[in-house]
Amino acid sequence: MQKMEYIPLLTTASILLVLVNCPKFSTSQSLTSPPCLGGTCSRKTRCFRGQCHTYRPRCCDGAVTDYFQSDQFEKMFSNRNSLEAHAKGFWDYHSFITASAEYEPYGFGISYLNSNFFGTKEVAAFLAHVGTKTSCGYKVASKEPLTWGLCYNKETNSNSYNYCDENYKNTYPCAPGVAYYGRGALPIYWNYNYGEVSKDLKVDLLNHPEYIEQNATLAFQVAIWRWMTPIMEHQPSAHDVFIGYRKPTKNDSLAKQVFGFGATMNVLYGDLVCGRGDNESMNNIISHYLYYLDLMGVEREEAGPHEVLSCAEQVAFNSSSSSSP
Repeated sequence: MQKMEYIPLLTTASILLVLVNCPKFSTSQSLTSPPCLGGTCSRKTRCFRGQCHTYRPRCCDGAVTDYFQSDQFEKMFSNRNSLEAHAKGFWDYHSFITASAEYEPYGFGISYLNSNFFGTKEVAAFLAHVGTKTSCGYKVASKEPLTWGLCYNKETNSNSYNYCDENYKNTYPCAPGVAYYGRGALPIYWNYNYGEVSKDLKVDLLNHPEYIEQNATLAFQVAIWRWMTPIMEHQPSAHDVFIGYRKPTKNDSLAKQVFGFGATMNVLYGDLVCGRGDNESMNNIISHYLYYLDLMGVEREEAGPHEVLSCAEQVAFNSSSSSSP
């Protein structure tokens, strides 16, 4: 089990959709009394630093459906409904598009930077992580190991551990008899993560985490939330480092944290994948990304050089030892 997936989101402000690339929050604040929590703002505002803010997209245009069609989705995940698939009949294109639409106002899949469109590559990058984390290709005989994504929608050995951290019993108390094992397209774990995403999606996943297993749109929404949300305060999200909105600092450069696809692995998995030289886990995620780019009609040269694709030499944003046991 990969512990980096379980890093606590330290504060409410750190996890709310403060997605600094496309939505620029207005300087005027909505009047909120008392100050907002994650789920108390309207759909046209987001809670940031304790207040509801409106957003004004400045760099985004269009929709994911403008360039990503159902036939491409079917080719990417062509074995998801096979006899070997554990979540046969669960995942579908429409659910992904519906989930994506919720995050398009914040730049997911429709971002520009310096007149360069990043949407197509971002969807391929996001789905590369999804395909890798939900694949059963390594367990079945197949000549197409990259087509087995979306085989799962939950952790299979889910009865082995309940992922309840009692340190959060006051803020995110564990429901009796509930286990917070990995669920979704990018699996989330632990009661504090279920509690945080519950506030933003306004769905009671802390008491009913099984909802993720029952609704494919919600399972994709939770995954995109994870992609768009910084894991820890004062850190970029996977979306941020992929787009390259934040310029690398001197410390980033010293840590060889080159922003691009490789850095998304660093944000999501830390030293479980990155800073370990050439390794199978990292190369598997990269292979999914390049394969999906091919299916979406993007030249591999556009993926960037090896130092952008890889995180082999990057110092990890987070250490696996910092996660809860």
